[in-house]
Amino acid sequence: MSDSKYFTTTKKGEIYELKADLNSDKKEKKKEAVKKVIASMTVGKDVSSLFPDVVNCMQTDNLELKKLVYLYLMNYAKSQPDMAIMAVNTFVKDCEDPNPLIRALAVRTMGCIRVDKITEYLCEPLRKCLKDEDPYVQKTAAVCVAKLYDINPVLVEDQGFIDLLRDLLTASNPMVVANAVAALSEINDASPTGSTLFELNSQTINKLLTALNECTEWGQIFILDSLANFSPKDEKEAQSICERVTPRLAHANAAVVLSAVKVLMKFMELMPPSGEYVVALTKKLAPPLVTLLSAEPEVQYVALRNINLIVQKRPDILKEEMKVFFVKYNDPIYVKLEKLDIMIRLASQSNIAQVLAELKEYATEVDVDFVRKSVRAIGRCAIKVDVSAERCVSTLLDLIQTKVNYVVQEAIVVIKDIFRKYPNKYESIIATLCENLDSLDEPEARASMIWILGEYAERIDNAEELLESFVEGFHDENTQVQLQLLTSIVKLFLKRPQDTQELVQNVLSLATQECDNPDLRDRGYIYWRLLSTDPAAAKDVVLAEKPLISEETDLIEPTLLDELICYIGSLASVYHKPPSAFVEGRTATRRFLPTRAPGSSGSASPETETAPSSAIPETTVIPQQQQHSGGDLIGDLLSIDLGDSGMVQQPPQQQPNMGGMGMGMNMGAFGGAPQPETTGGGAMDLLGDNMESLIMGNPTPTAAAAGAAPPPGAGGANMAALGDIFGMTSGTSEVYTPAKQAWLPASKGKGLEIMGTFNRKQGKPQMSMTFHNKAMQPMTGFAVQFNKNSFGLQPLTALTIPTPLSANQSIDTCLALNTRGAIQRMDPLMNIQVAVKNCIDVFYFSATIPINVLFVEDGQMDRKVFLATWKDIPPSNEVQAQITNCSMSSDQATNRLQQNNIFTVAKRTVDGQDMLYQSLKLTNGIWVLAELKVVPGNPTIQLSLKTRAMDVVQDIQKAYTEIMQN
Repeated sequence: MSDSKYFTTTKKGEIYELKADLNSDKKEKKKEAVKKVIASMTVGKDVSSLFPDVVNCMQTDNLELKKLVYLYLMNYAKSQPDMAIMAVNTFVKDCEDPNPLIRALAVRTMGCIRVDKITEYLCEPLRKCLKDEDPYVQKTAAVCVAKLYDINPVLVEDQGFIDLLRDLLTASNPMVVANAVAALSEINDASPTGSTLFELNSQTINKLLTALNECTEWGQIFILDSLANFSPKDEKEAQSICERVTPRLAHANAAVVLSAVKVLMKFMELMPPSGEYVVALTKKLAPPLVTLLSAEPEVQYVALRNINLIVQKRPDILKEEMKVFFVKYNDPIYVKLEKLDIMIRLASQSNIAQVLAELKEYATEVDVDFVRKSVRAIGRCAIKVDVSAERCVSTLLDLIQTKVNYVVQEAIVVIKDIFRKYPNKYESIIATLCENLDSLDEPEARASMIWILGEYAERIDNAEELLESFVEGFHDENTQVQLQLLTSIVKLFLKRPQDTQELVQNVLSLATQECDNPDLRDRGYIYWRLLSTDPAAAKDVVLAEKPLISEETDLIEPTLLDELICYIGSLASVYHKPPSAFVEGRTATRRFLPTRAPGSSGSASPETETAPSSAIPETTVIPQQQQHSGGDLIGDLLSIDLGDSGMVQQPPQQQPNMGGMGMGMNMGAFGGAPQPETTGGGAMDLLGDNMESLIMGNPTPTAAAAGAAPPPGAGGANMAALGDIFGMTSGTSEVYTPAKQAWLPASKGKGLEIMGTFNRKQGKPQMSMTFHNKAMQPMTGFAVQFNKNSFGLQPLTALTIPTPLSANQSIDTCLALNTRGAIQRMDPLMNIQVAVKNCIDVFYFSATIPINVLFVEDGQMDRKVFLATWKDIPPSNEVQAQITNCSMSSDQATNRLQQNNIFTVAKRTVDGQDMLYQSLKLTNGIWVLAELKVVPGNPTIQLSLKTRAMDVVQDIQKAYTEIMQN
């Protein structure tokens, strides 16, 4: 009889009747009642009031009834923790039952009941089950350890369950081995100490590989995933593991196949790419990947997303399998688009003809999105395969002749990119493009056409009329179109100034006076200033030679690709994001491919190649603090001679009389007197001689000849707005400077109070101080000296304080610093010990310098060097943190950080998440690399730091937080 009858009862006194049946002496009646309770629980009815009655049914030999009662307990134990204790004795008793099924059932149920009070009683039964003679009980107990670790990790480690799990790795039953691996892997991921709890060695690997052939498919996946995290000691060991993993490629389960591919992809990095074994292995990888594409669409999509990564890393694997990625008429759109992307990645000189034939056919389909992607794919092929460019352009022209609106617009967008890739080669088709000007209604297509008109204005006779037609509806255009129109008209003016003065004046006025968009307005002001001050410079800027574009711009960044290859077969490989981007509440250790074997070049992008050793910046290590008598560096300060030998003195007429102080100090600890340094010119030198006329709003004779006038109202009264255009500010600085703090209170300074902070100006660290005399007598003879410190900071100039400093008088002063002093690691690292002398006494205090004051202006690393350095620094040197309460866009973050000498090397956007790759350099040559993940609207920013000098990481994290939050 079907169990559906248990879900159809409509009795009103149901709970009462169930209670009576549960306490019945008849076993069948009791079992029927429990089934009804489970059915009610399944459909959402609250049957928790029956808890004691159901628990009483645990004392039975009937396995089916016991399973039902345990199912009820798992559901309601958390809401009834006190009553759940009633079941503990039965659990303990069942863990010693002669029937292994009951033993396993008991320990599994106890692991699923997440109640702390029960957890205490679980330890002994679990320990016995882990040593049970029956493998079914052992494998169940292994999983239970992972569940217990999730509830109480300290208890698991204290009770030695981790060691018992490691012992199970040598068990004779393959399923026990697989479950032990699964549990240890789960514990590793949840452990805050990373992978230290579970480290594979050669002996353990051999056991896992033996079990691999005999356990179930899910057990094989766990073992393969663990193998992927193992680092073979040499090429021979890697090859041996690959040999034993390769048969898994023929498995029927797609997850097993992908896990095996992951292991092979990782270990192939350890072998010479041109070696016979790698070539043979590459051929073996193609058939299983192709076979995955014959599964149902959902599995196909997962396979295609993984293949997309594999093709970017090693295109040789599937270079002969282009036809399997041709789109079928009944493929879902998500499969079609993924196949299209892979086709472009595999396109080469040998197969471009059949690829273009396919793409042209796709462009005539009825699915608009797919047609758009197909047309765009033709342009990408032209950019990627040089010899196919002419054929691609011809195909695009044929598609334009169809006069299908969305096809024409996509074709114009990609033709613009082709013009950039192959300048002065295909401009003869511009006339054909201009014929379709009236049909363009999408912003990207209109912007592309306007770019073409501006870029080739000297070849288009009526370019002025065509661009003027767009200006008539300027305010109705999309921002993308407005920006492009502004730039194109300025290009036209620079190429044909005689005929287009009125047009350029008109568009500049529209952009600067009648638009609210700040990007458009600022660009208009910049163009207006360039044209009015120096048309030659404007020509150099606006008509500068553009860098050629390449298909590689669409590739995943190499470091991220290496990380994603380590997650093949998981959600990360489908999302094309690392787990840290979408898994919350757990900080997982990031995985990367091993360093490629010597002499290897592989198929990776040139950006992944290791830069020459000379190109990778070396890191200065901060010397460790030496031991002193008394254990404190203050001894150095107390022994310093504050005489003329080393103290940074005031001018001769202000030097104090040092006699009678009895301080007997040794200047050697400070590294000698500072050497003077010259500073560069001011802002006037940087901006040139025309700055004055620019500020006053008067055009130079050159500007008048150019026929352009400065925008109205841009004179001295509006310099604040003009300052924004040139990246200046009106009297304030964007560089983060903490508020002044009390360094020396008056109570310790005998009436002298010193408030201070550190900042950076004109490429030099500075110490800004306020001296306040709270004594009843004037103070004279001020001088300052630093102790040895982590970065060799010392005064560059004399301490300038007009003397005498009268009673109750305050004076602000600024002391320039250099980094040529003696170096010794302080604790804390950024601590500076200072001695200040005046006519009353010598005073000592400590100050903490913000590390961002030591970020130098030449800290922008070359992109290729950045990639090579990031990969060269071991993953163990990567530290992650979160910056909270920071609601700013990636562009705002870039600007804010650049003001503080943290430079953005590259930016990438993936699924709405902006990833900024940044570099900074400290005054002592330490480089720090950073990755910022900014999600628009999310006040939390993810920060990852990598450096060889781990001493500075904590202070760098603090600097990032303070810069971004203040």
